Amino acid sequence: MSSKWVRGLSLLNVIANVIIVVTGGAVRLTGSGLGCPTWPNCAAGTFHATAEMGIHGAIEWGNRLLSVAVGIIAVATLLAAIAYKPRRTSLIWLTGAVTGAVVLQGGIGAFTVNTGLAPWLVSIHFLVSMGILAFAYTAWRRANEPDGTIHTRALPTAVRVLWWLVAGAATASLIVGTLVTGAGPHAGDPNAPRLALDPAVISQVHADVVFALIGLSLGLALCLHALRAHRSVVTAAWVLLAVELGQGAIGMVQYFTGLPELLVGAHLAGACLLWLAVLSVGLRLDTTHTASTEAEPDAEVTGAKEHAVIAP
Repeated sequence: MSSKWVRGLSLLNVIANVIIVVTGGAVRLTGSGLGCPTWPNCAAGTFHATAEMGIHGAIEWGNRLLSVAVGIIAVATLLAAIAYKPRRTSLIWLTGAVTGAVVLQGGIGAFTVNTGLAPWLVSIHFLVSMGILAFAYTAWRRANEPDGTIHTRALPTAVRVLWWLVAGAATASLIVGTLVTGAGPHAGDPNAPRLALDPAVISQVHADVVFALIGLSLGLALCLHALRAHRSVVTAAWVLLAVELGQGAIGMVQYFTGLPELLVGAHLAGACLLWLAVLSVGLRLDTTHTASTEAEPDAEVTGAKEHAVIAP
C-alpha cells in the first residue's frame, strides 16, 4: 500500500467525521431526531424511511446512511495502515481506535433514539465524536510524517504545560457547550426532554470558559513567538486564536438573536474546527521530521539524532 493511499484515506477520515458531526446537528436542528423512531429499523416493519414519514424521516435516515459511509472509510483507512510498509504501529493503533469508536457511536446512537433523545446521551454522542476527531487527525498527521520520524522536546516544559491548559479549557468548553445545548430549545424533537438547567446561567458559564480559553491561547501564541519557535508552530497558535475569536463571535450573535438554526449549525461546525486547531498546535509543538536511513519493517524507528524545534 503506497503512502499516498494512506495519507489520502486518513484525510478523508477526518473530513468524514467532521461532516457527520455537522449533519447530526442538522438532524437535531430540523427536529428530525426521532424521524426514525426505532433503531436499526427506521420504524416498526421497515428498515428504511418511507414517504409517510415525511421530511424528518428522510433526514434522519440519510444521516444513518452517512454514518455507514463513515464506518466504511474508517475500516478502509485501518486496512491501508495495516498494509503500509514499513509498518507504522502507532498509525495502526490510531486508525484502529477511530474504527472502534465509530462502531461505539452506532451503539450510542441507538440508545439515544430508544431513550427519546435523552439530552445527556446526545451530549455523550457529540463528545465521543470529538474523541474520534482527535484520533483521526493525529493519524492523518502521523501518515504525513516521513518514515523514522522522531519526537523531541526542545521547547521548555512550561510551554507544553501551557498547551495542556489550552487543551483542557477547550475540552471544558465543549463539555459545557453540550450542557447549553441540552438546556436549550433545539431538542431534536418537540417531545424530547431537556436538562433541568437555567439556560442563561449555563450560557454564562460557557462564555466564562471560552474567555479563559482565549486568554490561555493568546499567552501560548505570545510565548511561542517570544521563544522563536518553529514558524509552523507559531502560525498554528495564531490560527487557533483566530478560530476561537470567530467561534466566540458566532456564539454571542446566536445567543442575542434567539439561537437561529443556521447560526447554531455554524457554531457546531466551528466547534470541530476549534478542536482540530487545538490538536494542530499540540502536534506541532515538539515534532521534527527526520527520515530514517534504515527503516525497520515491523516497528517504528525509536532512535535518531535530535533536532531542535526552536529556530536559531
